[in-house]
Amino acid sequence: MGRGDSDEAYVLALCDEVLGEQGSRQHRFDWLRGDAGASGRRVRLPVDSFWPGHGLVVEYREMQHDLPVAHFDKPHRMTISGVHRGQQRALYDARRDEQIPAHGLRLVVIKPAELACDGRGRLRRVPDHDLEVIRARLGRST
Repeated sequence: MGRGDSDEAYVLALCDEVLGEQGSRQHRFDWLRGDAGASGRRVRLPVDSFWPGHGLVVEYREMQHDLPVAHFDKPHRMTISGVHRGQQRALYDARRDEQIPAHGLRLVVIKPAELACDGRGRLRRVPDHDLEVIRARLGRST
């Protein structure tokens, strides 16, 4: 399954539908940066999608954002942050949670459990149900 078929892409497309315009996918802000690497350079961290006209950022956080998943965490490989990928993900999520509102933008975090999903966090893709949830999360009436 490619990124275009992913649960994240599905959720963001529903957000586009609710907002009436397409967001900027994998948007990067100059002020949202990762930790410095060996070169001292700090890369701009992406957000899942940004709607400038709405001052809105949506992050779709799959289960690996909250639970240990060895495939994603790579516990035996350290990152530039000096921790394994799972810990770095938590650090960067916290940075997004703090910095996005600090820069005057609204952040909405959507998790699989809020939508129609199975026990493994895979979305069942029930558009009527999922659209209703997303409308409520984005504060948009039908």
